[in-house]
Amino acid sequence: MTITDEVQREARALGDPTRHRLFRYIVDAPGPVGVAELTGYVQLNHNAVRQHLAVLKDAGLVTEELEKRTRPGRPGLRYRPHPEIVGRWDAPGAYSWLASLLSNAVRSGESSRQVGRRDGGRRAAELVGTGDSAELFEAEITRRGFRPKRVERGKRVDFVLQRCPFADVAESDPETVCQLHLGLAEGLAEGLGDLAVEGLEMLSPRQAGCRLSILRCSSTLAKTSSSS
Repeated sequence: MTITDEVQREARALGDPTRHRLFRYIVDAPGPVGVAELTGYVQLNHNAVRQHLAVLKDAGLVTEELEKRTRPGRPGLRYRPHPEIVGRWDAPGAYSWLASLLSNAVRSGESSRQVGRRDGGRRAAELVGTGDSAELFEAEITRRGFRPKRVERGKRVDFVLQRCPFADVAESDPETVCQLHLGLAEGLAEGLGDLAVEGLEMLSPRQAGCRLSILRCSSTLAKTSSSS
């Protein structure tokens, strides 16, 4: 699908006034938004809102994730802007996150890898215990806009990153951006548990295809074997 096709698909989804309102609310929200909150905002019933959200999701405008619950009950769904719509439909996105991390690195004197590692650990703390560690890892780097293709070889899991969400910056300063990505992966793996980053093979950000390799620890393999 070409960029033009993607934009036309998105435009059709946003052509409905209610879907456009829901999308703008999700884009402007400081974090992921639940269905109940959106239902209250547009004053429609739950099923109608879910149908509109399904269209936005299918159009690649929003992503869907399960909330992390600290109390009994079924976890609800949460919605965020899709990381690949940055720059379209007045949607801020990944570059504001990148700017924030690099600003932190300048202020603290830490390397981009250290800052990325801390941010990965923070995100892992929100996800840990909600599913298989490798699947959570994959979901998070997908949410960040990397389009990973997963290849498993025993305890080793390779993710071929088919897109760099920061190609413009990475092309001029690959060391800073790629090291930040490596740190993010390390923080995620350590925080989720049962995973370790083996390495990141860096290629041209424009061509993509960088390979991120992680290892499942023995406890993860044991869980996977017992569930199969």
